[in-house]
Amino acid sequence: MVASRSLAAAATLAITAFCSNISPAAAFTSFQIPNPFAAGKTPSASGATALEDKLLAAIEANGKDKRLDNSDEIVSLVTQLEACRSIPRPAIAPQIYGKWRLLQTTNAATASPIQRKAVDTTKFDIFQDIVFNDEKQLLVKQIVKFSETNELCVDALASTSAYPLQELTDREGTGEILGLNILGVSLVGEEAVEDPQRPDSRIRFVFDEGKFDFGGFSLPYPVPFRSPLFRDAVKGWIDVTYLSDRIRISRGNKGTTFVLKKED
Repeated sequence: MVASRSLAAAATLAITAFCSNISPAAAFTSFQIPNPFAAGKTPSASGATALEDKLLAAIEANGKDKRLDNSDEIVSLVTQLEACRSIPRPAIAPQIYGKWRLLQTTNAATASPIQRKAVDTTKFDIFQDIVFNDEKQLLVKQIVKFSETNELCVDALASTSAYPLQELTDREGTGEILGLNILGVSLVGEEAVEDPQRPDSRIRFVFDEGKFDFGGFSLPYPVPFRSPLFRDAVKGWIDVTYLSDRIRISRGNKGTTFVLKKED
């Protein structure tokens, strides 16, 4: 039972970090997302595939235990792929749906101290499933697998132009408490406006419920997502800046860059 509680605590930290879109590493701080529709040459489809191969190889060479360590090569390859012409309107493209494995992410001082520690728990596989519930609502499911039978799953109701969610208004608060970075800091207002040059690239979400599953024995996730006191704080969004049949690059409302690979 002690071991189960330890796993639960570690998994809670991991999923909180991934769900909360931790802010970017220094290499990404001043980076402006390239616009593939701007004038100038962009890599061909075959060129983008070659860049994907290089990115996957660089991440593998970096090691699974260094999911937060973004080498200059990884940063450069992410930047180059974001400048490619990938699948248009990615937030509503058929290729966006399904299970995605987190390969690489960033970490920085603007993340909360707990979050920075959490994503260092690289021994857990972390997934993001973009699926539908029984009511045909779009979901973004965050999953931490810490064994074949034990996992933590947190569901977020999601909204796109294809599957709008009426209740999902824009987030108003940054998440700072008395000016302190305790929970991480979100972009809001003008800083959070969607890029008009990248139509249908954003998936908005609001966390709704979660549970631990220990081989069929379930425990509720200890955060009251549906409480009016927390509802604004559990809103967020991801912008899909590159999408292919196997690779997705996304940036979250707290600035984090995620590299994910489609599961078969």
